[in-house]
Amino acid sequence: MTARSRRHYWLAVSLVASAPATGQLSQPGVAPARGPDAPKPSTDQSPVSTTPGTVPPADQGDPNGNAPIVPEAEFDAALPPLSGDINSPLEPIGGMTTPPAAGTAPSTPLPPPTTNQPVATGDTLPTVGPEDPELARPLPPIGSFDTTPLETAVTANPDTPEVRYETTVNGLDKLELADELKSLSALNEGDGKAANTAQISARAREDEALAVRLMHSLGYYDATALSTVESVPNTPGRFRAVITASPGRLYTLSSVTILADPVIPDDLLRRNLPLKVGDPIEAARVQGAEANVSLVLPQQGYPFVKVGDRDILLEDQAPKATGAYTLPVDTGPRSSFGKLTTTGDTVFGVDHLNVFPRFKEGQLYDNRLTDDLRDALVATGLFNSVAVEPQRTGRAGPDGTEEVDLLVRQSKGPARTLAGTAGYSTGQGIRLEGSWQHRNLFPDEGALIGTVVAGTQEQGAGATFRRSNAGRRDRTFSIIANASHQNYDAYEAFIGTLAVRWSYDSTPIWQKKFTYSYGVELTGTNEDVYDFDLSRRRRGTFGIAALPGQVVFDQSDNLLNPTRGYRLKLNLSPETSVRGGVRPYVRTMVEGTYYYPVSPSLVIAGRARAGSIQGIDRDDLAPSRRYYGGGGGSVRGYGFQRLGPFEPINPADPEAKRNPVGGRSLNEFAVEARYRFGNFGIVPFIDAGNSYEDSLPTFSALKFGAGIGGRFYTNFGPFRIDVATPLNPRPGDGKVALYISIGQAF
Repeated sequence: MTARSRRHYWLAVSLVASAPATGQLSQPGVAPARGPDAPKPSTDQSPVSTTPGTVPPADQGDPNGNAPIVPEAEFDAALPPLSGDINSPLEPIGGMTTPPAAGTAPSTPLPPPTTNQPVATGDTLPTVGPEDPELARPLPPIGSFDTTPLETAVTANPDTPEVRYETTVNGLDKLELADELKSLSALNEGDGKAANTAQISARAREDEALAVRLMHSLGYYDATALSTVESVPNTPGRFRAVITASPGRLYTLSSVTILADPVIPDDLLRRNLPLKVGDPIEAARVQGAEANVSLVLPQQGYPFVKVGDRDILLEDQAPKATGAYTLPVDTGPRSSFGKLTTTGDTVFGVDHLNVFPRFKEGQLYDNRLTDDLRDALVATGLFNSVAVEPQRTGRAGPDGTEEVDLLVRQSKGPARTLAGTAGYSTGQGIRLEGSWQHRNLFPDEGALIGTVVAGTQEQGAGATFRRSNAGRRDRTFSIIANASHQNYDAYEAFIGTLAVRWSYDSTPIWQKKFTYSYGVELTGTNEDVYDFDLSRRRRGTFGIAALPGQVVFDQSDNLLNPTRGYRLKLNLSPETSVRGGVRPYVRTMVEGTYYYPVSPSLVIAGRARAGSIQGIDRDDLAPSRRYYGGGGGSVRGYGFQRLGPFEPINPADPEAKRNPVGGRSLNEFAVEARYRFGNFGIVPFIDAGNSYEDSLPTFSALKFGAGIGGRFYTNFGPFRIDVATPLNPRPGDGKVALYISIGQAF
């Protein structure tokens, strides 16, 4: 520190510490006045006083008024003597003199400061009192505080004027965005009501930003929008919010580049990224194209594909607005199916798991088949959760692909189920059925099922052993024991049945084109039958052995609710009736259905069915094995089993009720118009048909029924209510018939 710098330092200290100096600096009028309002320099040329201790006026002897307030000599004289040793203690400031005020004598030196004497600042600190004893006490526990929020009454001000507004949107109609903006609009959500105009303005700004985002999503990246709020003339308290959108130029793709390793086939990526030069850079289009890559490549042998983050470089300075599109794709290895492995709380071992796949080891990987495997496992109903995940192995297959093992993660679920169904139809009355089953009582998938039927005209009980996926997916082996009592107009019977059945069936997961079933059936039945020789009903016992079989060719689009395609079904059952002798015969039934979609909401459905029994007289055939027409699954409008031959008129009582006796042949026809709206539907229909005594059906004496039905569509099939009436009724036929059940009529 130089002598001069120390001098300026001590001057600063002295100006702060010296009270008289502070007072002198605070005196007005010492510094020369400057600016436009300063007094003009005096023109008086009288000599200026230079008396010691006085300061000449600043404007005297200095026409510019720049003379110092304190002359340099006095300034230097007022400074205390300084040591040249910068490491020595600071000199005391007691010898400093107070700068003299203008027109006064120099002040006496300040006394030296006493030890620990504070420097006077003009402020006096209050005396510190004794410590408050409350500060020494511990804080109360936090749990002792009352945390109940204060309740304040909010009273609406009835004098607050109601503010309403209307919304106008300009510039979005040609882009077909007006409806989308309306569905997301903050103004529209406010329903035209607001607390004040500030709230309207805030909502309008939100819609302004929304309009810009929507235009960006269609490729208009120069888009702007402006919102204004204006009062409606001559309507106090009503305003109009106006959103004006300007889309600007439409940006299109100038190039499409995919950064990826080579794939097989070479155009796999480019073919499944449906973007081309000239396409608008539309968000939905671009995202959909990228999603298609993620969807298709795992179906074509690339299970581990990862689509990276796109990059679009916009060119906004060129005459045409464009964007260069680049998409990185990590395809991973081309893969084929390997082995199944499993982990977790296992329900099935690997041996039974290998029954479910619809692919073979070494086949090119397709994640649709992986999903199908998982769906089939879920359909067993034995899992709480199940997942199938591809796992890299590093093993090379014969075709150069990498073998991928499928890891099945199992979590055991409940195996027991209680279920119930209910239905009603005219002629059959109420029918209730309940069932209990254990789906894995005899692993793997060996189920025990008990059923009970309670109804106004049918009662029964049965037990079934069923092994699902028996050696092959969707192949079922069943042993059935059943006893029932049936009491209809056509017959009243006690029936016991023991049957063995193999079947290969369609399921909602895998609807097959070709299915079949076959088996063996032994039936004993005691029934009342009309004896034409005795002209009365009598009871008879029949023993029946049968080899029933069925084949179905299905080209429809849905198992439970078809809307297009057709189905063909053939039932064939060679049987033998034992009643005083052995009488072999054959029961056949052929059925075809067709479904034609007129529009997405209207389907025309048709059905034709014909049946025949060859090789036995009708009177030697058990009544429960004959063909009858009428009812909810036949010709609606007529009672259950009330189409066909009847008992002859009783001469003794011509008005007595006549019961149907059934026939050896049958034909039926039906047409429906299935109109669906949402989860509901309306189905007008017309049916026709009859049963005949002869073994071949004819088209004579057809009976017609017509009606209308309602449908409620659920995830397990439609709930059906049909109301029908006979068009050419016979004596004794009802005027209206009602049918309630699950599923379409056909």
